[in-house]
Amino acid sequence: MSIIYHITPRVDWAKAQKIGEYRPESLTSEGFIHCSTESQAALVANAFYSAQSGLILLVIDPARLTAPLQWDPPAHPAPESAPTSLHGEFPHIYGALNLDAVIETRDFSPDAKGIFTFPKA
Repeated sequence: MSIIYHITPRVDWAKAQKIGEYRPESLTSEGFIHCSTESQAALVANAFYSAQSGLILLVIDPARLTAPLQWDPPAHPAPESAPTSLHGEFPHIYGALNLDAVIETRDFSPDAKGIFTFPKA
């Protein structure tokens, strides 16, 4: 299975390392952790994190997940009004993210105009 990605503030990842698992607010409020493919990550960042700094991209090996992974339509409040670029299916993790499934972290910062592009390794 292909690598998946999750965008998070660096401080949230640091907190996860202290407690031994990653549990973003979406896990409580929506029941899953939003993830993306390589081709979706920058599109998601530009739609929801425009010009934000202090973010990192978690590089996740799905084979190492202890929680279920499911591919779903985007969890947008009004899917029909979501940008066309955010249609299709997205990977969602239905449970806490075990830290050993994260095989790498990458700085994920926008350019001078506030636009994100996918950071290569």
